[in-house]
Amino acid sequence: MTVCTQTVDLFPACKSRKIDVDFDGGEITSDAGLLLLRQVDRRIGLLKEAGRCLVDDRVRGRVHHGMDQMLRQRVIGLAGGYEDLNDHDSLRHDLLVQTAVNRDVPLASSPTLCRMENKANRQVAVDLHKVLVEQFIASFDKPPEELVLDFDATDNPVHGLQEGRFFHGYYDRYCFLPLYVFCGDQLLAAYLRPSSKDQARHAWAILALLVRRFRQEWPDVRIIFRADSGFCRHRMLNWMERENVEYVVGIAQNARLKRLSEALMDEAEAAHATENRKVQLLGEIKYAAKSWKNERRVVVRAEHGPMGSNPRFVVTNLKEDPEELYRDRYCIRGDMENRIKEQMMLFSTRTSAQQWWTNQFRLLLSGLAYVLMERLRALGLKDTELQNAQCSTIRLKLLKIGAVITRNTRRICIHLSSTFPRAELFRIVAARLASG
Repeated sequence: MTVCTQTVDLFPACKSRKIDVDFDGGEITSDAGLLLLRQVDRRIGLLKEAGRCLVDDRVRGRVHHGMDQMLRQRVIGLAGGYEDLNDHDSLRHDLLVQTAVNRDVPLASSPTLCRMENKANRQVAVDLHKVLVEQFIASFDKPPEELVLDFDATDNPVHGLQEGRFFHGYYDRYCFLPLYVFCGDQLLAAYLRPSSKDQARHAWAILALLVRRFRQEWPDVRIIFRADSGFCRHRMLNWMERENVEYVVGIAQNARLKRLSEALMDEAEAAHATENRKVQLLGEIKYAAKSWKNERRVVVRAEHGPMGSNPRFVVTNLKEDPEELYRDRYCIRGDMENRIKEQMMLFSTRTSAQQWWTNQFRLLLSGLAYVLMERLRALGLKDTELQNAQCSTIRLKLLKIGAVITRNTRRICIHLSSTFPRAELFRIVAARLASG
C-alpha cells in the first residue's frame, strides 16, 4: 500500500521559500541529555536498588517488561518532563529513551506501567525509603561531623474522590499533606499523609528511625533537627533532649511570649521611629509552656516596620548566640522550600490515582527522579554555570537536546545537534561522570 507523506501548510513563507511541516523526520529525539542521567545512575546504583523493592508476581514466561525496567522508565520519564503515563505510548519507541533505560526494544505501554504502579503497597514504600537513606549514606566519602535534618509539610491537591481525601482549612481545598525530610539538598523521606491529621504526624517516628540509622553508621555524628512551629511538640522535644539530638524549632507566638519579650519589642519600635526603617533585633528569653516540665531557651526576633510589629520565636537547645542561631541556623531552613518546589518540577503533585499506596509510590518516583537530578548537579555540574540551577533549568538547558539516532547490531550512534549552545558543558559533565 502506498504511504503518502502529508504536509501541513500552516506557516508563512520565509524569504520566498515555502515552509512544509511533517512528522516524518525519522529516529530523532529531543531528550539526548537523558544519557547523563543514565551515567549518574550507573555511578550510584540508585534505580537498580529501587527496582529490587518491587515484587513481580506475574507469570514469568509471559513477561516482556521487568518491574525494575518499568520503574527506570517512569523515573527517567519524570526527569525528562513527561508526567503522564499516556506520554509513554509514544515515548516507548524513542531510541534514546530506550538506551537510557538500558533496553533496545520498545518499552512498556501506559496500561502496563499503570498496572505496575497499582501493585505498590506499604512494604514497597518502606523499602524505597530505605533506598533513599542508604543512598544518602553512600554519598559520603568520610563520616560527616554534623547533619541538619529539615522537616516540612506541603499540600498536594487531590483530583477526585480519592482514598485519603480531606479538606484542609489552611490551604482551602481538598489535598494530601506529604511530609518531606531533607539534609542539605539530599532527600531522605517523601511520606504521603492525609490532610485531616496534624502537620507533625509521624515526624517523631521518622526522626527516630533516621537518628538510629545514622548513629549506627556514624556514632559520633552531631544531629540537628530543624523545622517550623508546626513541628513544635513537647514530647518530641523531650525525646530529643534524652537522645542528645539538638534542635532549632519555630514556636507559635502567644500572649505570654509577647509579654516576656516586650522590652525587646519596645526597643525595636523605638529604633524604627528614630531611623524610619524596618528594624530587627535579636535576643533570648526563658519560657515554659504549660505542657513543658522545664524552661527552655527561646530566641526572639523583634521586628518593627511600616506595617507594625512582626515577632518570631524559636525554641532551641543549641548554644550559639541569638543572631548566629537565628540567621545562620534557623533562617537557612527556608531553602528547603526550593527543594520542595523541585519535587513539584518533577511532578510530585501528580498523585491522581484512586488508591492510596499508588499515590505514595508516585510521590517516591518523583523523589527518585530528584535524587538523580541532585546527584547530576553535585557530581557533574560543580563549578559550572549550572551548579546551583534547579531541576527545571537543568532539564531545559542540558537534557533537552535534539539528536539523530541510528542503531544497528554493533553500535548506537547519537548525533547531537551541531548548534547546541552548551556542547562543551555536556562534554565536561559526561567526562566527570564517566571518570567516577
